[in-house]
Amino acid sequence: MRTVVHLSDLHFGQIDETILAPLIAFIHGITPNLVAVSGDLTQRARSSQFEQARAFLETIRAPRIVVPGNHDVPMRNPFARFLRPLAKYRRYITEDLAPFYRDEEIMVLGINTARSLTIKGGRINETQIEMLRERLRDGGAEMVRILVTHHPFHVPEGGDEDDLVRCPPQALAKLGQCRLDVLLAGHLHRSHSGPLAERFRLNFSGGGYSALAVSAGTATSTRVRGEPNSFNVLRIEHPHVDVSRHSWEPDRTAFVAAGSERFTRTATGWARATPSSLPLTKGEI
Repeated sequence: MRTVVHLSDLHFGQIDETILAPLIAFIHGITPNLVAVSGDLTQRARSSQFEQARAFLETIRAPRIVVPGNHDVPMRNPFARFLRPLAKYRRYITEDLAPFYRDEEIMVLGINTARSLTIKGGRINETQIEMLRERLRDGGAEMVRILVTHHPFHVPEGGDEDDLVRCPPQALAKLGQCRLDVLLAGHLHRSHSGPLAERFRLNFSGGGYSALAVSAGTATSTRVRGEPNSFNVLRIEHPHVDVSRHSWEPDRTAFVAAGSERFTRTATGWARATPSSLPLTKGEI
């Protein structure tokens, strides 16, 4: 079994400082195999904010996959926005805009969806999809393939489809050939998980294979949107993925399990299964 902690939308520069220590303690308490951070590390892409984000990431004692978000692109500096949109991200966080992790059970690839020409939208281009196909094509039938982006491939019921990641139509079929299993994203500041086949106008499954889309809320920002600060924990043990959401409770100064769903891999992709029977570990109680 593999455990992946999924954080998103940290927004250093506009955070709740009281959350940081309990969050790190939680992560260390469950000793994950990987921590995936799906973008918006900063509020306004300022050097001081990237320094704070880097200091936070360096306290995590686990392998990490980190991708930028639209807030990590300067907004008020046109020169930097259009000519060096991710210069500070590269300087303070990582030069690698396509981070990759692999072990015996999971393959995880991060892709940058932030662009200079949009304020909040995101895109994946054909070059990125070709790279994705190359990185994820190997592995056995039981390998779980995970893609980490900031912008989501789905929105919850009632959400704004303008928040979806954009992709050239001719490239969607190629994306489907990758047999992606799990799509981790943020951007919405809302938690949600479910198979794409349930409601997605751009089902890129090609042969009918439905990936599991998982969105995380904002882990540390004060910019919450109708739900408390939260993050996800995924437990992956073929053919199952358990997704549990952990929400901040100020009165307890702790993140508390707020719900869990189990998904099962079938011949046509991921489907909802019975509620998770996996026990909570000490760090999650």
